[in-house]
Amino acid sequence: MIKMLHSYWACLVFLMLVIATANALIKYFGKKEYAAIDFRLALFTLIVSHIQLLIGIVLWFTQDYFGEASMKDVMGNSVLRSNAVEHPIAMILAIVFITIGYSKHKKKLTSAAKLKPLALFYALALLLVLAKIPWSTWF
Repeated sequence: MIKMLHSYWACLVFLMLVIATANALIKYFGKKEYAAIDFRLALFTLIVSHIQLLIGIVLWFTQDYFGEASMKDVMGNSVLRSNAVEHPIAMILAIVFITIGYSKHKKKLTSAAKLKPLALFYALALLLVLAKIPWSTWF
C-alpha cells in the first residue's frame, strides 16, 4: 500500500514541480511581476514534495532491498543500486533544492529577485527528478 501511495503521490509531485518550474521560468525570463499565485504554486510544490519524502522514507525502511545480499551485491546489481541508493539520494537532493529555492525566494523583495531562485532551484530539482524517476515502473 505504501509503495502504491508513493507512486501515485509522485505523479502529483511531478506535475506540481513541472508547473511551478515552468511558471517561475516564464515569469522570470518574461520579466513579469511576482503574484500570489506564484507563492501558492511554490508553497504547494514544497508541501507535496516533503510529504513524498516522508512516504519515501517509510517505504525505504519497510522495503527489504538487501535480504540476504551484502552491500557489495546490492552495489553490483544496477536495479537494486538504483532503488536502494541512487533514487533516494537524488530525490532527497531534489527536495533540498526545492526547499532552498523556496526559502531564498521568501527573503527577496522584488519580483525578479523572488522568481530567480524559484526558477533556478526548482529547475535543478526537476532535472534530478527526471533523471531518477523509475520510468519503467511508471508506465
